[in-house]
Amino acid sequence: MATLTNSGRTALAIALAAQTLHFAWGTGDAAWDATPVPESVDDTALINEIGRRSVTQVMYVVEDALGEIVVPTGRYAVSETPTRHILFRIAYDFADAAASQIREVALFAGTEVIAGLPAGQFYFDPTQIAAPGTLVALERIPVINRSPSTRETFEHVLTL
Repeated sequence: MATLTNSGRTALAIALAAQTLHFAWGTGDAAWDATPVPESVDDTALINEIGRRSVTQVMYVVEDALGEIVVPTGRYAVSETPTRHILFRIAYDFADAAASQIREVALFAGTEVIAGLPAGQFYFDPTQIAAPGTLVALERIPVINRSPSTRETFEHVLTL
């Protein structure tokens, strides 16, 4: 079996970063609050998606023990050149799913929205999605109780 090299992983990161990317969230299953259910590599969608937002920022990062970007998988610093690590930042608006409970989040590549939506719209509910695209990464999280007075922001580093 051939080995996927770091330069090959960087090439995949470049290809992914060039895609139309959306970050979706969903209510999942309330039973997860008591008994978490792990994600599966075979998952292709959220259990109960309530909306998705265009990814706000995509950057290449490198592992750095003193880096200013801190995520559960480690510390990173921004890289001026492509790497196999991609940082995705997503900033939802105050009104996005304002009274929902969020238990799952996911990164999708290649989402297509329906025609005729207003220019500059960045948040889409499921009725506005023509084709969901490909589920790239999925995470089940401790429940977030949304409030219209809070702006949820996510930072995820995906290592290829």
